[in-house]
Amino acid sequence: MSAPTPSARRSAVYLLDQILGENRLMSELLAAGVLDALPAPERARAQRLATQTLRGLGRADHLLKRHLRKPPPLHVFNILRLGTVELCMGGDAHGVVNDAVNLVVGNKRFASLKGLINAVLRKMAADGPADWAKTHVPQLRKWLRAPLVEAYGMSAVSKFENAHFAGAPLDITAKGDAAAVATAVGGTLLPTGSVRLADAGQVSALPGFEAGDWWVQDAAAALPAKILNVQPGEVVLDLCAAPGGKTLQLAAAGADVTALDISATRMERVTENLARTGLTANTIVADALTHMGQYDAILLDAPCSATGTIRRHADLPHARDGAEISGLIALQSAMIDAALGMLKPGGRLLFCTCSLLPDEGECQVDEALLRHKGLSVDASACDLPGVDPAWKTEEGGLRLRPDYWPKEGGMDGFYMALLRA
Repeated sequence: MSAPTPSARRSAVYLLDQILGENRLMSELLAAGVLDALPAPERARAQRLATQTLRGLGRADHLLKRHLRKPPPLHVFNILRLGTVELCMGGDAHGVVNDAVNLVVGNKRFASLKGLINAVLRKMAADGPADWAKTHVPQLRKWLRAPLVEAYGMSAVSKFENAHFAGAPLDITAKGDAAAVATAVGGTLLPTGSVRLADAGQVSALPGFEAGDWWVQDAAAALPAKILNVQPGEVVLDLCAAPGGKTLQLAAAGADVTALDISATRMERVTENLARTGLTANTIVADALTHMGQYDAILLDAPCSATGTIRRHADLPHARDGAEISGLIALQSAMIDAALGMLKPGGRLLFCTCSLLPDEGECQVDEALLRHKGLSVDASACDLPGVDPAWKTEEGGLRLRPDYWPKEGGMDGFYMALLRA
């Protein structure tokens, strides 16, 4: 018997099986080519369906619990979850239910459960949409929710969860005139200078993409390079540079930029983005801890838990359990020390992480100040147009959160601070 024909729904269930059953990140799966057999529109649809299901997983499980005496095998459960989310978000009942039944029939191990799939999803088609709207926004998993509640309080974390559930619009950074780019793409100019599109569609089809007038970058992620404020001719290092948004910002400012990343595959994306935008940087595949050099300024976007990006990466809380965080914290400390050793006298280091955990942000800076005499935080560097003074932290950095700018559509969670040697 031949393998089932790939489809967006079948592929979405496969993604769910891998993320929820094998603890694999969606980015890893996509890089491995698991969707490559699908046409581009179907690849995008499969990814969107899986992401929507992960965002709504808590709601879907709550509704399904009413119709299940016990949880079915994970593969079957994921078919039900996907169907529930689609039905509750306005999917065509006939198509969703029939496809779900066909998915389970196509798997010999679970074909006998086609009646369960059919019965449960027909009930969901009838009652689900109304019940969905009455159900609480899904909470973060305990491994992450507990430390966030300790750091920010229950009310703030509930706002984070609302922002995660809402998802994220598309932000772009202009190479030149941001207002002109906003007009060209039909976007909105944000207070900090990024351009936001509520419904971007195919990114590569937007005006200015081919010409390299802009690149995709969350508004929060665009701030570290602005705070570093490199000048034309300065010798600058972008550590952990991929996928390259900050490298492009530094190069566009006229700096002599070296972009370094340990991953050759990820560095290919930096090279592609440089070529598309017509910007120049020296790209190096190397370990940040062993690189040598002397620089006027360094931007260190350190490896972290990425817990600030859950609006975009709904798989992260499900594929991870926090076990890797202590190792990441140690790596961040080592990278800060290595970067400080590469600064010229009077140089500056912008340290940042896309994490919501203070241990990967504020605490790292506090400890760096204790380890290095003469090191200081330049809090005034964060006084940029559009930056709310309430975002500034006690040690002089910026703490950005997904619930900030709620009317505009939120932002990624980020921490950043400018250190002067």
